[in-house]
Amino acid sequence: MWKERPMIIVFVLAVVIYVAVDVDAAERINGREMTAKRLVTITNRPMRNRQDLVLTVGQDEGDLQGKDDKIIQAGIEYLNRVGGGTLHILPGVYNLRNAIYLHPNITLRGSGERTILRKSDSVVTNLLRDSDWFEYGVQVEDVKGFVAGGGIMLRSKKGAGDWQYDVMRATVTVIEGDVLYLDGLTKENFWIEKDATAGTVFPILTAENVDNVVVEDIVLDGNRNNNQHINGNFSGGVFIQYCNKWRFNNVISRNYNGDGFSFQVCDDIQFESCQAINNADLGFHPGSGSQRPVFRSCISRGNSQGIFFCWSVSDGLAANCILSGNRRYGISIGHRDTDNVIRGCTIESNGEVGILFRKEANEFRCGSRNLIENCMIRDNGTKRTGFGIDIQGKTEDITIRNTKFENTAGKNQKTGIRIGQMAGRVIMQGNKFENSPEHINDLRSKIVKPD
Repeated sequence: MWKERPMIIVFVLAVVIYVAVDVDAAERINGREMTAKRLVTITNRPMRNRQDLVLTVGQDEGDLQGKDDKIIQAGIEYLNRVGGGTLHILPGVYNLRNAIYLHPNITLRGSGERTILRKSDSVVTNLLRDSDWFEYGVQVEDVKGFVAGGGIMLRSKKGAGDWQYDVMRATVTVIEGDVLYLDGLTKENFWIEKDATAGTVFPILTAENVDNVVVEDIVLDGNRNNNQHINGNFSGGVFIQYCNKWRFNNVISRNYNGDGFSFQVCDDIQFESCQAINNADLGFHPGSGSQRPVFRSCISRGNSQGIFFCWSVSDGLAANCILSGNRRYGISIGHRDTDNVIRGCTIESNGEVGILFRKEANEFRCGSRNLIENCMIRDNGTKRTGFGIDIQGKTEDITIRNTKFENTAGKNQKTGIRIGQMAGRVIMQGNKFENSPEHINDLRSKIVKPD
C-alpha cells in the first residue's frame, strides 16, 4: 500500500499539470479577451474597462425608428448622456431637414453604401427687418420651406468674395407669421443693406469644439441640384471647427453644393478609404491652421479641386490617394502650408494642374518644405494646356523624387514640372517622363539680371 502511494501522487500531479496546461492553452486560443474576463471574474481586480453602448437606428427596426435627422440626433443625444458609444444606422435613405450635430466619444456608423444621409431641398429668402447681434429671431419675406426644428443659415455680405460673409448656423424653434425664432442669439449684424438672407442651408454632419469622434461606413448626399451654393468656409457635406482627433473610415461625401469635407482649425483629422465625389467646390478641405491631417487610400473625383491645403496646414500626409477628374487642380498647396508629404498618389486628368504650389504675397507666406514622392502624375490639363506640377511665387525647398510624369497621346499635360521665376530651391531625384513634350520648364534660368 505504502509502496504504491508515490505512484498515485505522481499520477495526481500529472493530471493537475495537464489541466493547468490545458486551461492556459484554452486561454491562449481564446485570446486576450478570455484572459481579461477570467481576471475580472475569478480575482478581486476592479472592473475598470469601460464598455460603450451600441444603439441602433432604423427605418422599420432597431432601438430607435424613423427616417429623418431627428431620430439620428435623438440617438446621438442619448449616447452623449451616457458618456459616448456607437450609433449604428441601419440601411435606408434618411432625409435631413437639419444637420446632425456630433458629440465627443461618439462613433457614427452606417451600413456602408446602403445607409444614405440626404440633405433636403433648400430655400433662401431675404430679411425684411434688420437683425442686430443679440436677437433670437429674424423677420423674412417668405417662411415657406422653413420648419420648426429645421436648420437655418443667416448670411450678410461684408465683401465681394463668396467667402466674405457674416454667417450664423442655427435651428428654427418657432415660426410665428413671418418671424423665424432661433435656438441661439445672433452674434453678428444681419442688415438689409448688406443683402441679409435666411436659408435652409446646413452641413450634413457638423460640430464645434468636439473631440474624439469616429464616422464610418456611410454615404452623405448633398442633393446638389436642389440646393444653393455655399462656400466651404461655412458649410460642407462635413463641416467641423476647432475639433481634434476625428477619424473618417469608408465615408462618401457626394453631390454637395460646396465642399465635400471641410474642417477648420482642426488637428489630427484622419481619413481612410474615403471619397469626395462630384461636389461643387473642394473635395477635401483641410482648413486654416489644421495640423497633421492624414488622407490614406482616398478618392477625390469630379470636384473643383481634389485636396485644398488652406492656410498654415502643416505636417500632413496624403498617401496612396487618387485625385482624378477634378475641374481645376488635383492638389493645391499655398499659404504657409509646410512640411507636408504627398506619397504614392495618382493625380490625373484634372482640368489645369496636377499639383499647384500657389503664388503668395511674399516668401514667408509660401508653401515651402513639401515632399512629393513615388507618385503618378498624368494627363492633367483637360481644359487647357496643363502642367503636372506648377511651382509659383517664392516657394522653396520642394522635393520631387521617384515620380512619373506621363502624357497620353493627344492629351494636354505638355509640361511635367514648371518652376516659376521667383521660386527657390527645388530638389528633383529619380523622376521619369513619358511622352512629355517638355520635361521641366525652369523659368528661374530665364531671369534677366540687371547690369
